[in-house]
Amino acid sequence: MGQQQLLLLVLGIVIVGLAVVVGIQAFSENQKKANADALVNDGIRIVSDAQAWKLKPSAFGGGASASNWTGLDFGQIGYTVGDQGLHPGTAAEADQYENLNGVYDMAASGANLTITATSFDGGGTALNTVVVVADGTTPGDITTTIN
Repeated sequence: MGQQQLLLLVLGIVIVGLAVVVGIQAFSENQKKANADALVNDGIRIVSDAQAWKLKPSAFGGGASASNWTGLDFGQIGYTVGDQGLHPGTAAEADQYENLNGVYDMAASGANLTITATSFDGGGTALNTVVVVADGTTPGDITTTIN
């Protein structure tokens, strides 16, 4: 009887150990997906702010329906740029926006505005990259790609 109880105890420990490992993996995957969703949300918010800037008259600090995005930067739409120290192991450059979700880079040239968002783990390794592109001023002009 003692040998059977010992076998059941070992089997129970193995099952609990496997459940813990599976739970940790599921949490990690969910965290990565949630971070990608947050990057998409932030990228679309930044593009929406840029679209509002483009439609605003120049007398109010806007782009006055400029025919292209050339010359637009984060400062013109109200975002603070530079390294805020939010991501250990990485540093945002002087023309990049940074928040707790990631680091955002803006490429405004011609008819397209491209926001590239990258999130990092604690060691500076990129976890997710999201690219949001706008080629006009309507919601239908926004496309999103998750890498």
